[in-house]
Amino acid sequence: MTISDVQRRIAAEFLGTMILVAAVVGSGIMATLLTDDVGVQLLMNMLATVMVLGLLIWTLGPISGAHFNPAVTGVALVRHEIRPAEGAAYIPAQVLGAIVGAILANVMFDLPAIETSTHQRGGTGVLLGEVVATAGLLWIIGALTRTGNGRLGPVLVPAWIGAAYFFTSSTSFANPAVTIGRVFTDTFAGIAPSSVLPFIAAQLLGAAIGAAQTELFHPRVGVTPEPLDLPGPIHDHLTNDPTQPQQGEHP
Repeated sequence: MTISDVQRRIAAEFLGTMILVAAVVGSGIMATLLTDDVGVQLLMNMLATVMVLGLLIWTLGPISGAHFNPAVTGVALVRHEIRPAEGAAYIPAQVLGAIVGAILANVMFDLPAIETSTHQRGGTGVLLGEVVATAGLLWIIGALTRTGNGRLGPVLVPAWIGAAYFFTSSTSFANPAVTIGRVFTDTFAGIAPSSVLPFIAAQLLGAAIGAAQTELFHPRVGVTPEPLDLPGPIHDHLTNDPTQPQQGEHP
């Protein structure tokens, strides 16, 4: 059986988001088993997350662009950097991958496969932290792709996430799919269902701000968008004509 390039990209988004959330949740569980020091727990959680994220971007970036995040895909859709049908497939693949990743982490540590989190997260300061974390993430991604430095994505994107773990009050979720996935684990990394919608609203606001920062500081001057990793664009011929078929598709 052969699969098209588009199907391969969607599978990469599912797999990448699944592994990312498994790392976030699994490292949080391990950290609480190893120490009662919350600061050390957060440090362990951050280190595992940023290392896995960097590896995923390096590995899957050339295949799908390494979005793993509906906010990133949404901005790409608005900019016509990805066809609507493909973007519409990316987002549920990311959400499903995040849920499966949380379940996988639970099962690895002999916990119930699905446990709804009771960890309430919210308040003005925490939500502002999510705005800042997501705005910075989208700005860095935009700067990398607009300046032709996508090869630095596996280093600079995790660097932002790792820093934002500690300087934002929300510990930098910055991803609607990851936020939804973390509902399904009542562990260190979990988030209660009632906290999800405010978090996602803050993330989408942050994504809009980050996208605006990109347009302000790195305006596109006839440059084809690039994925986070080189050697070349994943959706290169969508910049000016989103009606044209993509690689792996037929007219």
